[in-house]
Amino acid sequence: MSDTTDTETGTTTSRGHSGGVAQQLADAVGPFVGGELPVRLRAWDGSEAGSPDGPLVVLNSVDAVRRLLWHPGELGAAQAYVTGELDVPEQDGWDLDKALTYAFAVAKERGLSGTRFSPSAIVKAIRAAVDLGAVSRPPAAPVSQANIKGRLHSALRDRRAISHHYDLSNEFYSLILEPNMAYSSGYHSSPDQPLQEAQEAKLDLVCTKLGLTEGSTLLDIGCGWGSMSLRAAEKFGARVVGVTIAAEQKKFIDARIAERGLADRVEIRLQDYRDIPERDHFDAVSSIEMGEHVGQKNYPTYASVLRRSVKPGGRVLIQQMSRTGKWPGGGPFIESFIAPDMYMRPVGETVAFLERGGLEVRDVHALREHYVLTVAGWLENFYANRDRLVGLMGEHGEEIYRVWELYLVGGSMAFRDGRMGVDQILMVRPDGPHDLPAVRGF
Repeated sequence: MSDTTDTETGTTTSRGHSGGVAQQLADAVGPFVGGELPVRLRAWDGSEAGSPDGPLVVLNSVDAVRRLLWHPGELGAAQAYVTGELDVPEQDGWDLDKALTYAFAVAKERGLSGTRFSPSAIVKAIRAAVDLGAVSRPPAAPVSQANIKGRLHSALRDRRAISHHYDLSNEFYSLILEPNMAYSSGYHSSPDQPLQEAQEAKLDLVCTKLGLTEGSTLLDIGCGWGSMSLRAAEKFGARVVGVTIAAEQKKFIDARIAERGLADRVEIRLQDYRDIPERDHFDAVSSIEMGEHVGQKNYPTYASVLRRSVKPGGRVLIQQMSRTGKWPGGGPFIESFIAPDMYMRPVGETVAFLERGGLEVRDVHALREHYVLTVAGWLENFYANRDRLVGLMGEHGEEIYRVWELYLVGGSMAFRDGRMGVDQILMVRPDGPHDLPAVRGF
């Protein structure tokens, strides 16, 4: 039996198999992956095992194994990936998207979801982990992982959760998004349509559905970097109040308002949606991909704010992501690294919430395929600006870059494969006459 030392941690592990660490790991996890390891695994000792035809997965440190022991599945793998302890290098036609797609397909084909494993398989895996020196205290959480405290969906915790994601850096987002800084699904007339045009088409579609004209009043809840608020004012002549709890976003929008001479038309408030004081006031209300952040318990409050803010007979439109499956949030990775406390549900359940909140749902417009094209545009910008993005984030730039790569690639897959959706839901407040046309072209 020979020994090998992890150069990063100084941990010495024994090699009890002729194939080295990689074969030892492959043998141990075989029962958990339904047989032969479907990937080509390269361990920190240089040994390889598994399928030569699969994507290459590199374990650069025993800490990758430790993380998977402490957090089996998605979270442990994500932690190892963002820290660089686990890598999926591009080669032989494989990239991160293709590798993850392949892994999902193998898991589905082998029926691994919900599988219960035998005690002997678990004991074998533990013995292998002990032999490799992987059984110890868990490695420290990655610096990019959120650590949000406080009562779930209290105003303070919501501000902290939103700040973790949206206050990263306005410049960071400007290198990924298009000039309007629209951070939501666009509306693509074709796969070749430029991202900026698709986002402007989406904004125009929302304004048209809401019936905005010169002098209309609009409340934009969760206004982001102001794409909707500014478009409604500049192109449709609306008078807009936008609300956000992200301080960096407000600074960004206020600067654009000043640059474009829109101070008499657009007001941006640093305000929680629950604190909006107006009642029966606005002609229309929009909320673009903000409802995912309010939580299940608070969604009735959100629905009531949408209703009470608009005039009787006024129109309300939300654009919101949906999800099916066992994770009502974004999943362990998204909730830990990207959007803490996010909550999504099937679109029908959201419609039921809105109806119980006193709104009449008139249209549900599914845009799932459009989000695949939007994320493709973001990824193109993301990869083109790699060095600048890493540099912006200082000493942890490489880790944050890997977080976002996993986020964008995984998100694109989820929309492409139907695990997530996004919909525009158009409503009216029913206690007054509305002017929504019976026959309409949107």
